[in-house]
Amino acid sequence: MRVLLVCPAPRGSRTGNRRTAERWAQLLRRLGHRARVATALAPADVVIALHARHSADAVLRAQVPVVLALTGTDLYHDINVDARAQAALAHADRIVVLHDLALAELPAEARAKARVIRQSALAPARAVPKSRRQFRIAVVGHLREVKDPLRAALAARELPASSRVEIVHAGRALEPGFARAARAEERANPRYRWLGELPAARALRLIASAHVLVLTSRSEGGANVLGEAIACGTPVIASDIAAARAALGADYPALFPVGDTCALAALLARAETDPTWLRSLARHVRARRPLFAERTELAAWRALLAELTPGGRPRGRTGRR
Repeated sequence: MRVLLVCPAPRGSRTGNRRTAERWAQLLRRLGHRARVATALAPADVVIALHARHSADAVLRAQVPVVLALTGTDLYHDINVDARAQAALAHADRIVVLHDLALAELPAEARAKARVIRQSALAPARAVPKSRRQFRIAVVGHLREVKDPLRAALAARELPASSRVEIVHAGRALEPGFARAARAEERANPRYRWLGELPAARALRLIASAHVLVLTSRSEGGANVLGEAIACGTPVIASDIAAARAALGADYPALFPVGDTCALAALLARAETDPTWLRSLARHVRARRPLFAERTELAAWRALLAELTPGGRPRGRTGRR
């Protein structure tokens, strides 16, 4: 069938939404569909729209089945306060969320049509060596307030002079002032390096080369970077948010309270100095790999699209007129 993925980010953008849309289009083509990404509505048999508020016009105008994929901004803000986002949520035939704990953020009437589809991840084709001189901490994410992007750098300042920790941060400054703040942090903090935006393959190699990946976000819709770290077998230290608990497990022992610099510093210090604990984190991470296998994601999309074709389960068009 013809599948149109509507994404507000234009062609060439490296934002998470655009990368997700293009990844999904590739997967759907492998399932035999004619899938393409656009910024506005166009002829199709099924529409998959990313971002409830920004894609609301396409969702509300579509005359074919609509799948609405929710971002972190949708889940933790827009669907609670924005009328158009709420209308898109009600109008969609199906809703996709990227982790199972996100279901709790939906209004009760929307949960029955929601499906969890985790984004799969692959490790680099070749093994990537880890530094023996430095204890590399990878931070991979654009610089936005919701990502709390300099928290790892601030935590590294708290480490003793003997520490070999280096924070290597890949991501573009998407909000005013963050580029200046990152450069200032580089000048003041010898443990911190900001690389700017990297191509996806290089960012993945950075994750694989790291001794630890750190996620400091205040909220996330899915945090694909966690799946990438899991695929690479790279231990993770993450803020204690739903997306991290869903990816790593509720009992994962390296979560810290959001914004808590001292707690993060303590975990960094333990990861560097306690190899037994670090190996235990790696075992936890490897045990989560099946959740992020490509075959799992493909099967989830195949099942979802089957629901929207003749002979599939009822569409359940909540709120559609």
